[in-house]
Amino acid sequence: MGIFSNPARDESGNELRRRRTDQIPFSIIASDMTVIGDLETEGVVRVEGRVKGAVRVGSQVLVAAGAVIEGDLHTQEAIIAGQVSGAIMARERVELHATAMVAGDIHTPRISIIEGARVTGEVKMDLGNAAEAAATSHNR
Repeated sequence: MGIFSNPARDESGNELRRRRTDQIPFSIIASDMTVIGDLETEGVVRVEGRVKGAVRVGSQVLVAAGAVIEGDLHTQEAIIAGQVSGAIMARERVELHATAMVAGDIHTPRISIIEGARVTGEVKMDLGNAAEAAATSHNR
């Protein structure tokens, strides 16, 4: 019996249901890669290189330190440590790390900004409009 064979349980001993991460598509734009054109997926994207075009991701976008997106970003959740030149529309939340640089408006119901992050644009936290904007642009 391995140490990983026991399922996680809550305080009452009930087995916790986990989201199956093996079924969520995961893509990486490597640090030596440049994508020219729009990028669209339902899964998770980690950008370590450069994207020149709109990014539409159903689940989560991770922009690594040193990575660059030149275009609007539409997603459920965005975690930014690199640079985004364009609007960010997130249905759930945006997290800006200390190395993040955003040149564009941010539309999201929740945001976390670590000291050092830079935003040139407006932050709009209207729950209805952020969700609507992200959903509308994602369905194009």
